[in-house]
Amino acid sequence: MKKQTAGRDKLGNIAPLFAELNDDVLFGEVWSREDQLSPRDRSLITISALFTMGAFPQLKSHLVMGKEHGLKKEEVVEAITQLAFYSGWPKAWSTFPLIEEVYGSDNENE
Repeated sequence: MKKQTAGRDKLGNIAPLFAELNDDVLFGEVWSREDQLSPRDRSLITISALFTMGAFPQLKSHLVMGKEHGLKKEEVVEAITQLAFYSGWPKAWSTFPLIEEVYGSDNENE
């Protein structure tokens, strides 16, 4: 797994400790425990949690990461469809355009 620097890149000046915890602990220690959960599974869990919270800017970033970790568009769409019943229909409406931005239209993935 590549070293995460998003915390330092985006928040290093305003919140250096938070940035360090983000990059070194969350992504450096927790995400790297691939013997416990694969990056793909961690991405699906994180996408689900961010969807549930309605944290759309972070959700888009994790959709990109999930795609890099091997999540297929159809899997993400299916997860969001199921979660819509538990966490909110409007959130799903807001998420599907993000999925399309990250994965492209249906014809592009065939």
